[in-house]
Amino acid sequence: MTKIPLRRFTARVLPIDDQGRVLLLCGFDPERPDQLFWFTIGGAMEGGETLREAAARELFEEVGIRAGAKDFSGPYGTNTIEFCWAGYAITQDQTFVAIRVGDAAVSFDHMEQIEKDTTTAYRWWSAEELESTEEIFFPEDLAAILRKVTAGGEGCG
Repeated sequence: MTKIPLRRFTARVLPIDDQGRVLLLCGFDPERPDQLFWFTIGGAMEGGETLREAAARELFEEVGIRAGAKDFSGPYGTNTIEFCWAGYAITQDQTFVAIRVGDAAVSFDHMEQIEKDTTTAYRWWSAEELESTEEIFFPEDLAAILRKVTAGGEGCG
């Protein structure tokens, strides 16, 4: 089956709790529901949004945590990836920003329906847990990014 090409510019959000752990979501591609993976919060920038405005919107929509655009630090990395999801062949330029959220409550109430249907769980991960797990997570260098965030570096500008 031919995949629909899609190009996206995304804000990837790294919410960090008081213990220095990052919040990840677990989910699956609707075409491969038996292949679970962990991923960062975030999505495409919309209608002239800045990176941090998109990060704030996505943080609320995906996990119910409110923040202002000025509350984010970073970026802590930028790259381009290609993957397939829900019938699309996606080329995604992604930039990682972080935010300290303390012990914020997580809610899926504001997700779009497709996100609710394909997101199964959330979990706070330490860098050590990411380095030792057999579970699949993206990006693969997330432990190193998390260490950069929790070391207090302001990222790439």
